[in-house]
Amino acid sequence: MRHADGMAYDEELANRIRTEVQDVDNVTEVRMFGGLAFLVGGNMAVAASGQGGLMLRADPDQSEELASRPHAGRMVMRGKEMNGWLRVDSAGIESDDDLARWVDIGVRYASSLRAK
Repeated sequence: MRHADGMAYDEELANRIRTEVQDVDNVTEVRMFGGLAFLVGGNMAVAASGQGGLMLRADPDQSEELASRPHAGRMVMRGKEMNGWLRVDSAGIESDDDLARWVDIGVRYASSLRAK
């Protein structure tokens, strides 16, 4: 585990994400939310969360459907569920195929946004 600003994130997961985004243009890595986020065009796509598992952005209109999938749920910030922000626990990204599907959702959404 690596410590980013006093919080730990899963380096193995970060490396797995790195492999998934290696062919995506304009990807940068930034420590945020106690984890390591991968941004596309300056917009967060996915992150190895400091709380474990994966954090990702998605189309807010798809939040309900995506959050109903096994091991997934909406992010809670300041006690409020956030549309377009999801968490997937470690059990939901054990296989490389499962991780690839979630990373693709985050990358596609971040790529659809205006670059910062």
